[in-house]
Amino acid sequence: MACALILAAVWGTLGGVVVVLIALRLWVVLHSRNFVSRESLSVLVVAGSGGHTTEILRLLGNLSSAYSPRHYIFADTDEMSAHKIDSFELDRADKYPGTMYTTHRIPRSREVQQSWLSTVLTTLYSTLYSLPLTYKLKPDLVLCNGPGTCVPICMSALLLGILGIKKVIIVYVESICRVETLSLSGKILYHLSDYFIVQWPTLREKYPKSLYLGRIV
Repeated sequence: MACALILAAVWGTLGGVVVVLIALRLWVVLHSRNFVSRESLSVLVVAGSGGHTTEILRLLGNLSSAYSPRHYIFADTDEMSAHKIDSFELDRADKYPGTMYTTHRIPRSREVQQSWLSTVLTTLYSTLYSLPLTYKLKPDLVLCNGPGTCVPICMSALLLGILGIKKVIIVYVESICRVETLSLSGKILYHLSDYFIVQWPTLREKYPKSLYLGRIV
């Protein structure tokens, strides 16, 4: 009995140490926000159905060829985004020949009207599915604007930093349609992103960590 109690105490102590180390690592990651000076930046772009993809592509259209290669990720049931991305990159190739892009699909983290309880499970599954892909791509930057798919991607990118594999900069741009309140994705990633950009001054007033640059899409 005494040995069992000692072992339990040891394991409890080790568990506490591990939790503390992970917390410290997370703090370091979230407070290390300097871009590395490079000629090009590998970008992982999260696309979403409908307006999210349209907005993110407008934003990308204003970026130089230095943001390459571009890796697009979207839900496995999102055919519309796939077509929009291919069309966008085809037009962009005329202006920037030789730039590269790839497309990837992951399980959708949340369907429309899906219950919150089941959403937790599907988001967890999507995050676990995303981690090997994010590890393989090892982007310098994750760029997203609110679709549910961006949460598991950002979580997996954050894990790369926590595990000491690579610090990935997370840039979140809240959708232009969000005037007074953040989206659910925004409320989650407000605390985890390196740069959180809003497009309305009312949101800047409510969320002091955010950056207001006016309308950018």
